[in-house]
Amino acid sequence: MEDQTEPRRVFISDVDKYSSRHIAKFLSTCSTGDTAEEAEASFQLRGTVSTSSREEIDFLLQQYTSPTRDELLERLLECDVVVYNISENATQQQVEEATWAITALHAEMENFKTQKMFILVSTVMTWAMTKPQDPEETDALLTEEEFRRRRPHPSFKNHNNLEKLVLKLGKGKKSKLSSYVVTSGLQYGLGENLFHPFFKVSWLMTFPKVPIFGEGTNYIPTIHVNDLAGVIQNVIEVKPKSKYILAVDESMKTLEEIVKAISDTLGPGKINHVPEQEAIFNKAFKPEELEYLSINLRLDAFIIKDSFSLQWTSESGMVENIESIVEEYKDTRQLLPIRICLVGPPSVGKTTVSEKLCNHYQIHLIQIKEVIEEKMEQLKEIVNGADSEDVTEEEDSAARAQLDNINQSMEMNEGRLDDELLFSILQEKLSSRPCMNQGYVLDGFLKTYKQASQIFQDEDTEDQDVEVKTPAYNKNITPEYVIALEASDDFLTERVQDLPESVAEKMRYTHDEFVPRLTRYRKLGTAEDTLLDYFDELEIQPEHIEVTTNDPECKDLMRKIIEIVGTPKNYGLSPEEQEEEDRKKAEERMQKVAAEAAEKKRRNETALAEMAAQWEEWQKNLSEVKRQEEELLEAQSLPLRNYLMKHVMPSLSEAMVECCRIKPEDPIDFLAEHLLRNNKD
Repeated sequence: MEDQTEPRRVFISDVDKYSSRHIAKFLSTCSTGDTAEEAEASFQLRGTVSTSSREEIDFLLQQYTSPTRDELLERLLECDVVVYNISENATQQQVEEATWAITALHAEMENFKTQKMFILVSTVMTWAMTKPQDPEETDALLTEEEFRRRRPHPSFKNHNNLEKLVLKLGKGKKSKLSSYVVTSGLQYGLGENLFHPFFKVSWLMTFPKVPIFGEGTNYIPTIHVNDLAGVIQNVIEVKPKSKYILAVDESMKTLEEIVKAISDTLGPGKINHVPEQEAIFNKAFKPEELEYLSINLRLDAFIIKDSFSLQWTSESGMVENIESIVEEYKDTRQLLPIRICLVGPPSVGKTTVSEKLCNHYQIHLIQIKEVIEEKMEQLKEIVNGADSEDVTEEEDSAARAQLDNINQSMEMNEGRLDDELLFSILQEKLSSRPCMNQGYVLDGFLKTYKQASQIFQDEDTEDQDVEVKTPAYNKNITPEYVIALEASDDFLTERVQDLPESVAEKMRYTHDEFVPRLTRYRKLGTAEDTLLDYFDELEIQPEHIEVTTNDPECKDLMRKIIEIVGTPKNYGLSPEEQEEEDRKKAEERMQKVAAEAAEKKRRNETALAEMAAQWEEWQKNLSEVKRQEEELLEAQSLPLRNYLMKHVMPSLSEAMVECCRIKPEDPIDFLAEHLLRNNKD
């Protein structure tokens, strides 16, 4: 790398996208010595400039929020290198912005104090329709020397036009703006991009065969995203004479070969060809993604071989490096298996808790009876030719022999399998792709130290002279968490007694069966080498949880176990599924709010109606009360009136008439004397 007095500033567009994010992380890690985690942390400072003194490249990353053109140009002018990435599902807006960026920089070129570099990361889709010069050479390779002959896919003509513009505006030996076009193969690695649906279907074991859309015979140019970042780093440092660079690895594999490698390493090991329309109908791929996966090109990138010093991550391609790529994929997406062994006395609740753990962590329930039945069913299907197209004669013969051994063992052992055959079947189940990918809960099968050592032993470990502190064991199938549920005999006995008789018989919890089972379990716990001792020796510390409450939902137990095991390490909802889930929740919230408002309005209207009815009734009652009071008063006043009219009014009327005639000075005294005198008369 050139010595520089000041840090070099690099602008990278769309750092929230798959390849731009990893390109930025790679360049930052290589130039600063930071770890990938430290580089990732610096990317969270969107639109800012890091000030670490150790940096040789100083990143100015595009904000997720869209700045104005003037603001963006100001930032671009601050940078020594501008990288615009339109290699993955670029929208018309992104192409237009990149077109504006190179045009605006070219217009400001005379004001540059130092030379600037513009790198356009494009896509091999601009070569999609390019034919060999000799049509008869079906295996002919295309190289950068033929870039002027390239013919784009109809949907990528704008990409091609932008490539031409970038090359045109960067011409001139004395130009202060040098420009490069890096045409990238389909990118993979670090969580995958276009190939992710194949990885996800394989890891989840969604189908017995991984679907591949179309014939799959087309050759796909590819490159690991770290290797693409390495190409860009070399362009910045080396400044090659050739302005057009192909960034592809050495693999020339078909889509079928790539998907088969993914299926073999991560999934069921089989593929199934289905129509492309089914991919769109099932939303496995978007139409524009299928355009990428339908490309058929054989490219040879001689510039990066001859002129660059690349530390390849995957020079030979996906198929040859599929093991490490799968590990990258699982590590990047944190798809780690969760393996749990649950032990405890009979009736403590192992099966209920196991089922709930499997539902919570989306892992597989391992119960020995079901494992044997599943294995026998698989063998019978092979023997009966249910899937004869995919079964060889050797596989058919082996299946017949294994089925005969199982039947003979059951006949000799009163319906039970001998330990060797049983452990073999269980090991095969634990080593199956679903259990290896997602994990399992082993429900109460293990009882002794010997059983655990035989099941989890590492058969590939050779005897060594050096003393080994811990037993050799197969880390891929051995449980990471051992949960020992414990309860008193009185509690367990009381729980069994409360069960309905039919349930107790089905679960072998009748008194005649439960007591001997509990006794045998307690006896195993006092052995010289117990089951839990085995895991202790492997430094897998068993977690003891006391069961004291008879909770059918096992909420307290689940809470404690989840605290021990941690969060699920499985696929959550896809972005589309999460968006749909959020939409449904938003609709439910709106409906709930609307329903609550309608209910409140209804209650108010009902209350008002009731109040109006009560007011009307009260007014009606008030009128009736008044009428009754008047009638009562009238009835009560009638005797008094009659008395007055008969005994008082005649004398009083006569006195008042006389008073009016005489008109005395004191009429009251006159009336009194007159009434008194007349009363004596």
